[in-house]
Amino acid sequence: MAAILHVPEAQTLLLLALTLQQRFPLRPEGQFWLRAGFYFTLAVFFGLLLLLWLGLRTLRSSSAEKSGDTPATSRPLAAGESAFASASVQAVIQRLREQERELDRLHREQKERTAETERLTEAVTRHMPTGLLLVNSNGLISVANPAAELALGSGALQYRRYSDVLGRDSRITRLLESCLREGRTFQREEVEHRIAGGEVRHLGLTLSPVAREGQKITGAVCLLTDLTELSKLQHAMRLKESLAALGEMSAGIAHEFKNSLATMAAYAQLIQQEAPSGEAGENARRILEETRALTRVVTEFLRFARPMEFARERVPLAPLVARVPHESRDTHPRVAYRSEGEFTEIAGDESLLRQALLNLLRNAAESVCAARPTGSPAGHVVIRGGRTEVAGRPMQRLSVEDDGPGVPQEALSKLFVPFNTTKPDGTGLGLAVVQKIAVQHGGTAEARNRPEGGAEFILWLPAAEPPGQAVDSPSGSI
Repeated sequence: MAAILHVPEAQTLLLLALTLQQRFPLRPEGQFWLRAGFYFTLAVFFGLLLLLWLGLRTLRSSSAEKSGDTPATSRPLAAGESAFASASVQAVIQRLREQERELDRLHREQKERTAETERLTEAVTRHMPTGLLLVNSNGLISVANPAAELALGSGALQYRRYSDVLGRDSRITRLLESCLREGRTFQREEVEHRIAGGEVRHLGLTLSPVAREGQKITGAVCLLTDLTELSKLQHAMRLKESLAALGEMSAGIAHEFKNSLATMAAYAQLIQQEAPSGEAGENARRILEETRALTRVVTEFLRFARPMEFARERVPLAPLVARVPHESRDTHPRVAYRSEGEFTEIAGDESLLRQALLNLLRNAAESVCAARPTGSPAGHVVIRGGRTEVAGRPMQRLSVEDDGPGVPQEALSKLFVPFNTTKPDGTGLGLAVVQKIAVQHGGTAEARNRPEGGAEFILWLPAAEPPGQAVDSPSGSI
């Protein structure tokens, strides 16, 4: 038995077992079953060797008894026994090598499947339209796809702290902190996020904590959807409905007001002619001034409420932008006007576009002059143009910028609401008319304060299609 157990093949078997264990580290459960199978194989192998040795010993004893030889005379059989044992060990080693090759093949297949799964996951994450952020428990962004970078207006988000990317005062930051700290889930939240350029975007947000069962939170998953265009469309629809309702309600009332004011003005003129001096004449003069002011308000209101019928034509903006400042300069000579940027053609009505631009210029000039006393340096108003695409649609961006005091923050959201004004003698209809003209042309108007000071009013108008292509015409009236 000692000769069998110390053959070189037995040592090779043990070394092969150690090599397999070091070369193919498995999971804990895989290591357990592999070790159990290996030890079982060894036990069976050595059990067979033991049975073989006992059988050979019995056979040799019986042969010695029959021949009358001593055990020493049977020693030449030891070489055959060693060869048999060596052949058995070689067979087991061959079987173990085959198992090694099989394990190697399974290991390669597992690595290939893992790599394929990683590539598929990365491709899905990169091309999905919804923004994805994966934040770990330390507050670092471990995964960020291109849609998230586009929605947040910032690139290279990975391995950065989310509070630095989003801003410590951002509502998204506060929601992420609550999710990581308390494990709360937020679904279909709508938040406003200001990107680096100052633009405010409306984002849909879903947050969910990542935690192992029975353990602490290890991170958070954040899904982002850009709802800015949808929010603008909803706002435009509400505005159209409001304008339509207001026009229907006020059409008859405005005419009655105008007729009554004309009658009052006629009687006041008669009184002034009969008593040109004295108290009666002074009262008649005041009545005329008030009726004229009310007539101006009613006229602007009728202009706002009346349905706008216009002839659709290709209007080049460059000549219009060059001409309108001269009309505004007559009433505000202290203001310096200039234009810059790209101005394309608009499919619409030139007179209505001129009226909208003139209202914006007058509004900006009044703001600039009100902030500067008489004799001070002139203020500046800039008309800036640019062509861009919004949701795959070519748009003309036409902005009017001033260096005045800006618009109070609480009044920004109400600027285009009829009869809402920040001026003591304003009617609150000038900007409402601008919004109506923009909507009539298939666009919109918006306002914001500039970071460097002053206000900016922006007209978004659909650019005219190249000749030969169909042009979608909006409704002829509102």
